[in-house]
Amino acid sequence: MEKIIIPKANHLKRNSTIFIIVFLIVGSAVFAGFNPLEVIQNFSKGKRLLGRMFFPPDWTYTIKVIPPLLETIRMAVVGTFIGTVIALPVAVFAAGNFLKNPWISQPLRLVLNIFRTIPAMVLASLFVAVFGIGPFSGVIALSIFSFGLISKLTYESIEAIDYGQVEALMSLGANKPNILRYAIIPQILPQYMSYTLYGFEVNVRAAAVLGYVGAGGIGQTFEHNLAWRNFDRVGVIIVISFAVVLIIDLISSHLRKRLV
Repeated sequence: MEKIIIPKANHLKRNSTIFIIVFLIVGSAVFAGFNPLEVIQNFSKGKRLLGRMFFPPDWTYTIKVIPPLLETIRMAVVGTFIGTVIALPVAVFAAGNFLKNPWISQPLRLVLNIFRTIPAMVLASLFVAVFGIGPFSGVIALSIFSFGLISKLTYESIEAIDYGQVEALMSLGANKPNILRYAIIPQILPQYMSYTLYGFEVNVRAAAVLGYVGAGGIGQTFEHNLAWRNFDRVGVIIVISFAVVLIIDLISSHLRKRLV
């Protein structure tokens, strides 16, 4: 009977991998100036700050939080709408299975990747420099951010459609607009609506901090009170913002589950 030889585990390779990972983590922490002792030493300071913010917060300030919060939601609504409307036709041309022309789809994908990788905060700071302080700069930033995000998700959905419907229409002599209308749009419409709601969720959270760079919304009120060390009012802003974002996320998630 032939003897079965079980290969020995390569401990050197495993240990080398663990060593490299640990070295990268520790090295990154050292270069980033991370010191766990500072967390422990400042624990009491953080505890006092949380106490001033939340025990109790200044609930009388609630009425003044509502207008900038509504402005934040309006910025997210408009930004998402503009970005979503522009995203659909661009996604159609960026999809590799519609025009089948890489000279059009590949440059579009490159542009979308560039837009998608720029954070909304960076876009907002650029547009504040161009259009000035206010929600308009925030809306433009959110529009471009939404456009990049939803375009990419949508053209990936187009490329994943059931191509049998397209081929059936092509065999009947249908042109590109008819193929788009009767074969592609009906298949991707639920995903497209779901991406729109997802984009709105992301934009609400992003819009809440755009005020830090002067792009309007609740972030501006937050930054103002933090600068004046009104921590009890900062606590109110955090609590109300968290509640509103949570409600929007829950509603959006529920609707997206019904769509897809």
